[in-house]
Amino acid sequence: MKSKLLLIFVAAAAFTYAYAGQSEEEMKPYPEAEEGFVRMVFHLPEVARQEDRKVEILVGKTMAVDCNRSWFGGDLERRTVQGWGYSYFTLASVRGPMSTMMACPPEETKREMFVSVRGEGYLQPYNSKLPVVTYVPQGFSVRYRIWSAAGDPGYAEVR
Repeated sequence: MKSKLLLIFVAAAAFTYAYAGQSEEEMKPYPEAEEGFVRMVFHLPEVARQEDRKVEILVGKTMAVDCNRSWFGGDLERRTVQGWGYSYFTLASVRGPMSTMMACPPEETKREMFVSVRGEGYLQPYNSKLPVVTYVPQGFSVRYRIWSAAGDPGYAEVR
């Protein structure tokens, strides 16, 4: 029994080491995060027709909000790793938070919610071959949403 547990432990450790090494290796081309920023990474699943998909990068932070709509402002900039041609994304500055200014009902309490950054550059081409690397200010996190085309395209009429 002990030998089986030891074998499982060794196999798990080897897998973890191999995966960590692969992750480190694939991150070599990308710059380290500058002071005040964090590097966030995710991988997209492989799909048959990547040209029929887009990925929306959602940058934001979880915070207490009331009944008003809240958001941050800032554009996501696409950059290229010199010598490699790989893309990565940087959110250099964030404005806000901003919100509508409606009066909330007195009995309503604040709730925790992911408040996203709005601007240009968040919808990007789908590429499952490389990691999606995004540099965001500390305190912000990255989520993503996959968009896909539905079936055959519609046709316009001549009128």
